[in-house]
Amino acid sequence: MTIDEVLDTMDELLDKAAAVPFTVKKCIIDSEQMRDMINELRLNLPAEMKQARHITQDRVEILRQANAEAEAIIKRAEERAKSIASNDEIMRLAKVQANEMLLNAQRAMKEAKSAADSYVDHVLIKSEETLRLSLEDIRKKRSELKSIPIGKKQ
Repeated sequence: MTIDEVLDTMDELLDKAAAVPFTVKKCIIDSEQMRDMINELRLNLPAEMKQARHITQDRVEILRQANAEAEAIIKRAEERAKSIASNDEIMRLAKVQANEMLLNAQRAMKEAKSAADSYVDHVLIKSEETLRLSLEDIRKKRSELKSIPIGKKQ
């Protein structure tokens, strides 16, 4: 069932509800049926919301892996530098290479973080728009409900 179908069913439930005597705009509805409709709405949240949660988790994992890889590269570079003979030129070259490896690892980590941040931001923007449209639709439906006199159906 889509979100619109669930909202239509909720509208029908309100339309068919018995009016509370001596009150205006109050009615009695089947709470279990309404709870089922709310649960159905929760199950049908836009896929972007679920995807955004997964992307956020993936981003954290990507950053963790990038940090671990950078640390491993640094450790290998340091170990390699220590194991090279003490010749001045060889030591200098080893340090240069270790620094290049460190800079490359840091650059790769920054690029991965930037790409993950951009992707998460893009998905969150899409999710925000979807939620905004859903909220507008809900407000419209509520407004329509408030304008329907008790006991009359459209």
